[in-house]
Amino acid sequence: MIIAIDGPAASGKGTIAKQIASVYGLHHLDTGLIYRAVAKALLDAGRSPENAEAALAAAIALDPAKFGEPALKTQKVTEAASVVAAIPEVRQALMNYQRAFATKSPGAVLDGRDIGTVIAPGADVKLFVVATPQVRAARRVLELRARGEDADENAVLADLLRRDERDSRRSAAPLKAAPDAHLLDTTHLSIDAAFRAAVDIIEAARTGRKRR
Repeated sequence: MIIAIDGPAASGKGTIAKQIASVYGLHHLDTGLIYRAVAKALLDAGRSPENAEAALAAAIALDPAKFGEPALKTQKVTEAASVVAAIPEVRQALMNYQRAFATKSPGAVLDGRDIGTVIAPGADVKLFVVATPQVRAARRVLELRARGEDADENAVLADLLRRDERDSRRSAAPLKAAPDAHLLDTTHLSIDAAFRAAVDIIEAARTGRKRR
C-alpha cells in the first residue's frame, strides 16, 4: 500500500505521516528531508541554493544516512531547501530515489508537496493536508523555540507565505492537490484528532465506504 500525503509547510502532514506509517506498519519518507539535505550540502560548501549546477551535483551525491541530522531542521536550511526544490534538474535527479522508496515492501507513506501528483500518482490513498497560514506559523514558532532557535511569529509567517508562493508557482512539480486527493484541514484539529481523521479517510478509501 502506498499513501501519499501532500501539503504546505507546518500543515501537520509530517506528523500525520509518521503516525500513519507506524500504525499500518509501513515505511515512511519525509521527502522534504531530501531537499533539506541538498540545501545543507550547498550551504556547508559556501554555495548559493540558487546555483543549479552545484545543487544538481549535491542531489546526485545524496547520502540518505544524513537524513536524520538535526541541522536539517534549522530555519536557514528550511528556507534554502525551498529554493533548491524549485530547480527542475534537482527534482528530476531525486525522483527515482523517491519512487523506489514508494515501492518498498510492504508499502510506504511519503509526505511532501508532489507525492500524489508526480512521485506516486498511482498511490492507493492520497491526502492533501492544509491549515491557515496563521496557524501554521504558530506551530512552526513552537517547533523552532523547542529546538532553542529564536523565532518571531510575524517573520515566520512571512517566510511561510513566501514558500507557499514559490512552491505553488514553480514550473517543476508545483504544490497542488491531486484531483483524487482527500482534503484534510487541520486548522482546528489537535494532533490526535488530525490523525484520527486521516485514518478515517484511509480506511474509507480502502473499504470503498463513504467517510463519516
